[in-house]
Amino acid sequence: MARLPKLTGKEVARVAEKLGFIYSHTTGSHMVYKHPDGRKTTIPHHAGEELGPGLLNKIIKKDLEISREQFLEYI
Repeated sequence: MARLPKLTGKEVARVAEKLGFIYSHTTGSHMVYKHPDGRKTTIPHHAGEELGPGLLNKIIKKDLEISREQFLEYI
């Protein structure tokens, strides 16, 4: 299993957009993206800060519904 690199919220948001998620709105420092099929993800956007490994895994597996390997292809 490939190790995930350290990524910022902005970088993860780019991957979500490549997967068809559309920016919906921002609440505080959290960007909300929605997919036409009903999936939704909230990505924190704190300037220059990287997402923790647990949160990144949660976004990949539960929200984007792809494997880690597929995610790495989109980076």
